[in-house]
Amino acid sequence: MIVAAGLGTRLRPFTHWRPKPAVPVRGLPLIAYPLALLARAGVSEVVINVHHLPGVLRAAAEASVPAGMKLHFSGEDELLHTGGAIRRVASFLRESDPCLVLGGDMIVDLDLKGLVRRHTHSGRSVTALMTEHPRAAEFGTIGLDGEGRLRRIGQRIDWGGEEQAGVYSWVNVLSARAFDTLPERDSFSHLDEWWAPWAKREPDAVGGEVLDAARCRWIPVGTPTEYLAANLDLPTLSYLDVDTAARAAGARFGPRSVIGALATVPDDVALVDAVVWDRESVPAGSVLERGVFAGGRFHLVPATDTKEASS
Repeated sequence: MIVAAGLGTRLRPFTHWRPKPAVPVRGLPLIAYPLALLARAGVSEVVINVHHLPGVLRAAAEASVPAGMKLHFSGEDELLHTGGAIRRVASFLRESDPCLVLGGDMIVDLDLKGLVRRHTHSGRSVTALMTEHPRAAEFGTIGLDGEGRLRRIGQRIDWGGEEQAGVYSWVNVLSARAFDTLPERDSFSHLDEWWAPWAKREPDAVGGEVLDAARCRWIPVGTPTEYLAANLDLPTLSYLDVDTAARAAGARFGPRSVIGALATVPDDVALVDAVVWDRESVPAGSVLERGVFAGGRFHLVPATDTKEASS
């Protein structure tokens, strides 16, 4: 599953026009990245939950689906939050033991097959992946004990005994038996209202791994500042030749710029640390520096996120 139904409020104004998993990152919809990662791991069927601008997200996913992969969609008229979204499609997820549940609003690079193997060997019902990150204090972390059992979630839940911690990557492996413990309600958080009380009852059932940056590369795309950085400085990924795929789709690249497919950019336009969305028309003579042209106009992006933008 790719969990993708959020409103993307921190990425506004860009999510006024497209849901976060459909915004273009280096010429490809963000949803293309987890789809390619899952395909590389051998996944053949994926369900994506949709809510905000669902038709836009469906179209982006269908345009990005790797060959041989079948897509399903779970529509949410009202947001079910992360746990409720998983519960809605539990019968589908049970068909694979174990299954993978990923977030649709970041870019991550790791050995998914290895993670699944280690999960199976551990005997846990849930393995959540954390990664070491220089902005850990800002993002918040999840803590584990020496055996990988869940001991802390941010500043909200703390049972002590923590020996390792990292930023939650939104990559999870779930055994089929995990769905036997789902709360009997439609809307809830998977971390605080499902996994945490379960881990308190059965400490060995819910745990995770913390991988260093060399084994798990995690690129957030949650705010305008993060979004621009991902477009301009995306590292090489092991599972997808991003620029080749984007050029095949019609994107163009300058030294510090990305121009989406079918965008009109006159020769006298100056682009410096700038992204132009696909199908946009930039006025002649424009100087676009450090920002994104989307929704018919240019949006300056700050060098660093404000406290409000990153909350």
